Amino acid sequence: MSKPGYVYIMASRRNGTIYIGATSDFPARAYQHRNGLIEGFTKEHGCKLLVWYQAHDTIEAARARELQMKKWKRLWKLREIETMNPDWDDLFESLF
Repeated sequence: MSKPGYVYIMASRRNGTIYIGATSDFPARAYQHRNGLIEGFTKEHGCKLLVWYQAHDTIEAARARELQMKKWKRLWKLREIETMNPDWDDLFESLF
């Protein structure tokens, strides 16, 4: 049986650099991004704000959605964020 999964978007600031990822351990992964514990894109570009997320029944479904969204135009991604989070608030604290 597969674990549930999450697709999420981290941002450097409103309308700044964004990163789309997928994970089965969402709170831990968001914490790692926030605190610069993961080497790579999010650390280099300061993507520390959790601005959007979506739950899926399986990690496979979350990964499929992540890949789909990574192909989207930037405007579509920004629209997706603003539908859920119009003020680009950091949603990290809402996870707990």
